[in-house]
Amino acid sequence: MASSRSAVVRLQRSLVRRQSPRVLPSFSPLRQGGLSFTRPRGQLSASKRILQQRAFSVSVARRLATPDETFDPNTIDRESDEVDVCIVGGGPAGLSAAIRLKQLANEAGNEEFRVLVLEKAGEIGAHILSGAVIEPGAINELIPNWLAEDNENRFDGTTATGSDKMRFLTKSSAIPIPAPPQMHNKGNYIVSLNQFTSWLGERAEEVGVEVYAGFAASEVLYRTDGSVKGVATNDLGISRQGKAKDSFERGMEFHARTTLFAEGCHGSLTKQVIKKFDLRSESQPQTYGLGIKEVWEVEPEKHKKGEITHSMGYPLPADTYGGGWMYHFGENLVSIGLVVGLDYPNPWLSPYGEFQKMKQHPLYKSVLEGGKCISYGARALNEGGFQSIPKVAFPGGALIGDTAGFLNVPKIKGTHTAMKSGMLAAEATWTALSSSDSGTIFLYDYEDSLRKSSIWKELKEVRNMRPSFHSPLKLYGGVLYSGLEAFILKGKVPWTLKHKGTDYDATGAADSYPKIEYEKPDGKITFDILTSVSRTGTNHEEDQPVHLRVPDWDKHAQEEWPKYKGIENRFCPAGVYEYVEDESKDIGVRFQINAQNCIHCKTCDIKVPNQNINWTTPQGGEGPKYFMT
Repeated sequence: MASSRSAVVRLQRSLVRRQSPRVLPSFSPLRQGGLSFTRPRGQLSASKRILQQRAFSVSVARRLATPDETFDPNTIDRESDEVDVCIVGGGPAGLSAAIRLKQLANEAGNEEFRVLVLEKAGEIGAHILSGAVIEPGAINELIPNWLAEDNENRFDGTTATGSDKMRFLTKSSAIPIPAPPQMHNKGNYIVSLNQFTSWLGERAEEVGVEVYAGFAASEVLYRTDGSVKGVATNDLGISRQGKAKDSFERGMEFHARTTLFAEGCHGSLTKQVIKKFDLRSESQPQTYGLGIKEVWEVEPEKHKKGEITHSMGYPLPADTYGGGWMYHFGENLVSIGLVVGLDYPNPWLSPYGEFQKMKQHPLYKSVLEGGKCISYGARALNEGGFQSIPKVAFPGGALIGDTAGFLNVPKIKGTHTAMKSGMLAAEATWTALSSSDSGTIFLYDYEDSLRKSSIWKELKEVRNMRPSFHSPLKLYGGVLYSGLEAFILKGKVPWTLKHKGTDYDATGAADSYPKIEYEKPDGKITFDILTSVSRTGTNHEEDQPVHLRVPDWDKHAQEEWPKYKGIENRFCPAGVYEYVEDESKDIGVRFQINAQNCIHCKTCDIKVPNQNINWTTPQGGEGPKYFMT
């Protein structure tokens, strides 16, 4: 499928890939920011002619659409590119699928088979955040020599796991408790998933995958028969008022025979696909947690390389699921974080505030004192497990990785399952495309292989642990039942517990719960939220449409404020949402969105009680630029 048009795409990316995200070349209809490209195939002379034509058409569009005019970008046609497989999301699942597809194509002698990865972050890995301890099974299968000394491109960021500790915390003590078998980490590795994903991106390019970072897929495209045709990327250069600026550039369409969605937890396009094809018709609702993390450089004498600690209990109340972690890795580095189940009922609770409280506990503070926080981030994660897995295949594509919900909650691990699902989808895709030259593709083999895989087995075995925390005994009942499942029952029971419901429905009224007051940060162990956001490297151009879509801000405030008293202020770990005193408003406050602070955690879309915040992609390349997360 190598064409003059595909050559144009790659040529343009080669021209813009090193430029600042704020400076756009006058001829380019594409966005940039950490772009990588494959050397163009095809006739460059034809490419140059098309490039000149596009430069002329874009310059005409700009003359016709100035910042002072009402403007509809749909009046300008988008360029398109044809590929064999388009993958939305450059995380472990998407990259594993891409690598496996190209491995199969190259083995078959079909080097022209085009696999394209679109990633909204400016660099591969820049939006990735996890603990992270990874099981090596999937990566061992995908790239067997990934750690081999004789491999000059081996991944050199691993720390072999050492001792495991499990503690139940009260306010001042840490009580040792047995760690369930799922949390034993012998043979695993502590990594920065940010680094690991960046490395995977390089391996993908080596085998011929076209990896395009800085491209935010914002729209699903459909064929006339209703099947998925591909995706389109965001328009650039539209002002906050919805008008074209001098820098306006139309997005681009990528058409594919198969489109794989690997957006991570609660993907913006995945939501649309699930609804269109009713993929949750036979599954329970997805439930979520919010993971908040810091990376610290600690004093050398306090560093215990490879040590893993998990905790439950304090600071979270008994009606709130969650737990903390502390992993010693690298050179004097510690990953520390807290996961808070987003089905918590008390609207006064702040996951960010609870994380700051946890760091003051002696178990954690004794390690952090004298150290330096070097990175911060937050991300929602799927906690529904086996019961909440939707149908994963649909006409023209499939869901892979955490966007489908393959996280193993008791293990607090999902990288290995995400990668394996991507590989299974890749193999099913290759088989389907190899056996048919035309027509709509449906990946029946992916659904079948998933049910026969280790993913299905391990998620089914632990299916009852997370929902057991909804019993009348709350935390304590969940701990007791989970222990019974982990050590004795091992999932071999005839029942499957149900989740209580959606996370937003679990939220109670502010008047029904005690108000929680959080201590002022000390600036040494605990920090204010804007200081933490500054450590994410997040950046959004301010003059663009707000990507956190609320149809009517005043109506939102009137619905939410009287009952929940500003829950958005507290569930957001980045200070995006505010209620500002305003006597001109009937309720005395004005709702405000500081979208430039957004770190793409998706919590607002999940937790807001009236469900009218819709997280969408901002311009490609924007958002956090995580380091060592």
